[in-house]
Amino acid sequence: MSVIIKPIISEKMTKVADQQNCYGFVVTRTATKTQIKKEVQDIYGVKVLRINTLVQRGKASSRYTKAGVIEGQRNTFKKAFVFLGKEEKIDFYSNI
Repeated sequence: MSVIIKPIISEKMTKVADQQNCYGFVVTRTATKTQIKKEVQDIYGVKVLRINTLVQRGKASSRYTKAGVIEGQRNTFKKAFVFLGKEEKIDFYSNI
């Protein structure tokens, strides 16, 4: 079973990747740092220096409609920030 769900591709993560050589991934909630490190090295063929993880709590959201207020909750998910060596790069757009 794969622990990486998808990479985080945004303007902010692209800027961080250029400056600090750090890439973000959404991972399963039960994934450990060693599992994430092994899978990133296997999939992308890079050397991982370190990993920071965090659990992003789902935010409450509400909106006003004709029928009244609709309230809900976004999903809680886990992020992993993977730091690579200076010469290492991950190209997410190579398969396009």
